[in-house]
Amino acid sequence: MSQKSRQKTAIIVGAGVGGVAAAARLAKAGLKVTVFEKNNFTGGRCSLIHHEGYRFDQGPSLLLLPHLFREVFNDLDTSLEAEGVELMKCEPNYNIWFSDGESFELSTDVARMKDEVEKWEGKDGFERYLGFLQEAHRHYELSVTHVLRKNFTSLLSMARPSFLRHLLALHPFESIYSRASRYFWTERLRRVFTFGSMYMGMSPFDAPGTYSLLQYTELAEGIWYPKGGFHSVIAALVGVGERLGVTYRLSSSVSRIALDSRQQRATGVVLSNGESISADVVLVNADLVYAYNNLLPPSSAAKSLQKRHSSCSSISFYWAMNRKIPELTTHNIFLADDYRESFDDIFKKQLIPTQPSFYLNVPSRIDPTASPDGTDAIVVLVPVGHLLDDNVGKGVEAHSKQDWDFMVSKARDTVFSTVEARTGAQCLQDALVKEIVNTPQSWKEVFNLDKGAILGLSHSFFNVLSFRPSTRHASIQSLYFVGASTHPGTGVPICLAGSKITAEQVLQNFGMEKPWDSTRRSGGSTKGGETTRLLDRIQSPRPFSNFHIIAAVLLFIAFYLTLVPIANVFRFDDARLGLRERR
Repeated sequence: MSQKSRQKTAIIVGAGVGGVAAAARLAKAGLKVTVFEKNNFTGGRCSLIHHEGYRFDQGPSLLLLPHLFREVFNDLDTSLEAEGVELMKCEPNYNIWFSDGESFELSTDVARMKDEVEKWEGKDGFERYLGFLQEAHRHYELSVTHVLRKNFTSLLSMARPSFLRHLLALHPFESIYSRASRYFWTERLRRVFTFGSMYMGMSPFDAPGTYSLLQYTELAEGIWYPKGGFHSVIAALVGVGERLGVTYRLSSSVSRIALDSRQQRATGVVLSNGESISADVVLVNADLVYAYNNLLPPSSAAKSLQKRHSSCSSISFYWAMNRKIPELTTHNIFLADDYRESFDDIFKKQLIPTQPSFYLNVPSRIDPTASPDGTDAIVVLVPVGHLLDDNVGKGVEAHSKQDWDFMVSKARDTVFSTVEARTGAQCLQDALVKEIVNTPQSWKEVFNLDKGAILGLSHSFFNVLSFRPSTRHASIQSLYFVGASTHPGTGVPICLAGSKITAEQVLQNFGMEKPWDSTRRSGGSTKGGETTRLLDRIQSPRPFSNFHIIAAVLLFIAFYLTLVPIANVFRFDDARLGLRERR
């Protein structure tokens, strides 16, 4: 068999969502793909924890941008439904609990949102809310079209006219909070519509205004939950990949990426047991900063990545309760009174705030299979600063060490007392029968996350687009990256979009065609013949109607008829003035 006709081989390091999706895509394109995963489960942070009939989502617990999930399955000639994945809509989206006893329900129901917004900001407030949605809609659509579906391989990529003309409309140089403040005039609603930046691992006072798209997708498309846990989506992708020929080797830790003698091309991987496996291309889905500093030879690029701003970490509790907690809905947000200060403590001081904001999820409320009958499973995510060097202070106070045992105890007590005070739930600690905890240290040890940062590198302006680490190594050929810290960024749907970008880059390098074609699904139905097509044709209205044109002409004539006599008067006066001067 000639070199040209030989089946290309690919190795993927890490079975996170980006790696799993990229594996299936490359296999569909005809590559022989092998995935190596250090843990004995797939999904990375998007995995499950089980305990005696209780089930917890270890990481993501709400599904956003559902069309990106459907797209990856459609590209693989299947669907979520065909793979047995059932998405359930969460309604309301959230209950947001404040310390003054008030709460706010976020929902896709416009009537409900009208009542909620007008309760605090009146009739004009709802009109401003619609304006906020309009701006967030633009952020969403422009980002999907020009960021999530495009690669940014160099600074010149940002100079693309198709992107550049929309740059200012994305408000990347203003914060989410400052943009929201233009539409919401009470501090309460400004907090309600900006806390979502926590999902990017950023403060709303620092996150670019572009990311209001997160609030938009929740309010316009809803929040969904896969029955059986978020990992059911990953398991379905694994199954599709295996049908296409992907081989998964779990509990197989990669110690380094093998390079050629000139260290200019990736040739495979070496496992921790010494086994060497060669391939035509290596795609890394491990944490990018970890990979540069541990799987590749030392370099200035690796050191530079460690100095970049990282996202926050979290103390995450997984609680098995022996009874229902009816006061709680599926998704609950508890916001700190000292809103800005709490984020500054996390992102600028790497502390745990005195009064943290936190997210509480009850998966058993939407999916009863998450816990035994008559009980609840609860997941609590408390954002905290990421890990620091052992020689650096900061933990609970600016000059203390990061004492995680104490910080976990503090976080636990704060969560219990806050939930009870704001919702009316009682004796929560008495109902707790089992607790499992993740800390920045465990995130780092189990998932090789640099600094224990759960969302990878930060998403500040100079950490995204062309400034974000590239999907292809700058100097080592046949080495690619997919995941939270490379383009386009963090989050399960964003990593799914990234898997398509990277897979297409690999195929382009091999001169292979993409086996998926979005145009084949873009055509509408022709049922009903020409009549249906005429009914469905999108026709932009003319900017000016005949009435407007006639009115403009009449206005011009009236203006002209008014102006001419005045001009004649001035001309007559000038003539008289000239006559006097001659005399």
